[in-house]
Amino acid sequence: MDAREVKTIEDAKRIVTERGLTHIKVGLFDNDGIMRGKYMSKDKFLSSLDSGFAFCDVVLGWDSKDQLYDNAEFTGWHTGYPDAPCRILPETCRDVLEEEGMLLFIAEFTGEAETVCPRGALRRVLKKFDELGFDAFAALEYEFFVFNETPKSVREKGFRNLDPITPDWFGYSMIRSSVHSGLYQKLLEMSEQMDFPIEGIHTETGPGVVEAALAVDDALSAADKGALFKTFTKVLAQRNDLMATFMAKWSNDCPGQSGHIHISLRNKDGSTAFHDPSQPHNMSKTQRHFVAGLQRMMPEVLAMVAPTINAYRRMIPGFWAPTHATWGVENRTVSLRVIPGSEKSQRVEYRIGAADANPYLALAAALGSGLCGILNEWEPGEPVEGNAYDMKHPNELSLPPTLWEAAQRLRQSQHAREVFGDAFVEHFAASREWEEREFRKAVTSWELDRYFEII
Repeated sequence: MDAREVKTIEDAKRIVTERGLTHIKVGLFDNDGIMRGKYMSKDKFLSSLDSGFAFCDVVLGWDSKDQLYDNAEFTGWHTGYPDAPCRILPETCRDVLEEEGMLLFIAEFTGEAETVCPRGALRRVLKKFDELGFDAFAALEYEFFVFNETPKSVREKGFRNLDPITPDWFGYSMIRSSVHSGLYQKLLEMSEQMDFPIEGIHTETGPGVVEAALAVDDALSAADKGALFKTFTKVLAQRNDLMATFMAKWSNDCPGQSGHIHISLRNKDGSTAFHDPSQPHNMSKTQRHFVAGLQRMMPEVLAMVAPTINAYRRMIPGFWAPTHATWGVENRTVSLRVIPGSEKSQRVEYRIGAADANPYLALAAALGSGLCGILNEWEPGEPVEGNAYDMKHPNELSLPPTLWEAAQRLRQSQHAREVFGDAFVEHFAASREWEEREFRKAVTSWELDRYFEII
């Protein structure tokens, strides 16, 4: 049985038995989109398919360095970090990169933990679209840098003077992708094997940077595929004595790394909800309201899309990252690029996201914003023509310049609370406040260079 044929609990039991597996990989994604998991014995796995299993809820209560939040209500020392119920999702079954016969399944939290689970947040938004008669579709694009380094070597170097796999800037280079065809072929083979197919891949502008566009899928599957792509691209690189980073901006000398999202809505009969050839730019009323929601809500949900201190290093003029909640038609200097086309291709590109964002939360933020626009019949401002960086925009379109300010905007957003729930907003905002406070404890190389001798 092929892993892609697994759709039900009975299918999952069958494929495990057919392959004679003694253990199966099960993983879930934490606040930061990092996959946490383990090998589970066959007997435990089969039992868990029927009745669920328990996973320590600390993965919802710590940061990317396993440091425990001191400000979270949902879990913490005050709760004792209990196990929380989880379910295994049979339809997420995949073969595992370079592990012959091994299978991987995604799990998600249930019960009270589901209120703060990133995948749960996205599912709640999608349920609201379903109730309105829409299905959401998305395609994620990621930029990432690849280095001739290992986890050990980057630490020995203090993350300085790193060696990218290619020098200089050479976007869309056929030379570079041909010279390194072995790596590109492995990425393409992995994407097919693990069912997150790559629609296009090429060099981007910068030393050692690659951009991969994943194929469109229903929104929940698209988020699964984005999260798995990031995880196993790192695995593939390290198995080949390389390192891949999805950090938003790793160097002052290089552009930041984006995580753009292409979004469309369809009616339940399969027809497009965004395309209306009688309207300017083929934008239907639904798409217009959707774009208005994206624009109006962007400052309020930015913490979900730019969730790290480093993400705000990327959002500066002239480096292909927007600084205001602007929109335009086929304009890559704005936050929201409307792409006119046929019934099949009409969509909007949500360009504010960085590569370091949790795919579930970035997509939840975008779709939740569009949902508010549709429900409230909001209208977007005037589209930007020309270079958005050189224009003055209304104050209400300004994006929070720091993670702390973004977290406060999220806390204060009544619309975010209505879409994602109070528990999620409180928990995620607290986690971003923790992240900012951790940064404030650090003495940076910039400070040492500026003050050590001279002050």
